[in-house]
Amino acid sequence: MSASPAGHSLPNAILQATSPPIASRSIAAAPRATAGMDGPSGRGPSSPRKAAQILSLDGEIRALARSIAQAAVEVLAGTRPAQQLSRTLDPGCLNALQHRAALTRAHAANAHGGQSRLHRSPMVRSVRVCAVNDGVYEASLVVSEELRSRAVAMRLEGSNGAWKVTALEIG
Repeated sequence: MSASPAGHSLPNAILQATSPPIASRSIAAAPRATAGMDGPSGRGPSSPRKAAQILSLDGEIRALARSIAQAAVEVLAGTRPAQQLSRTLDPGCLNALQHRAALTRAHAANAHGGQSRLHRSPMVRSVRVCAVNDGVYEASLVVSEELRSRAVAMRLEGSNGAWKVTALEIG
């Protein structure tokens, strides 16, 4: 039995409806070089330079995903305005994040008499990225806070020279 790699993705409508988006800096979007039929033997990149470019792009995506995840958790905590993520988040993701942040703050105010200890100094513990297609990545992260750890998943799509988060899930 072999598992299908496409079987792990959720439909975009589901991800966008429940995903809080975040952004911190813009990285120019560049299509990922394919490792398929480029080389003279048809078995991989035609040069070490292409392999290095792929690794460099993976590193940039990893750094961007890390900063977006930390910023999104800070938005939920109320320590960062959601508008700071507007350049890197899809409008639907940004609206979902703003809505969830408002609900989280309202719940914390009611539960703790206005004094919230939620989301103190979040720290990204691990980042994994996977290229889905040219210019499309999915990232999964673990963000630890004072009292809990959260899973964060996002889909980044490169278009018009920048990366946008089109789906964001925060556990």
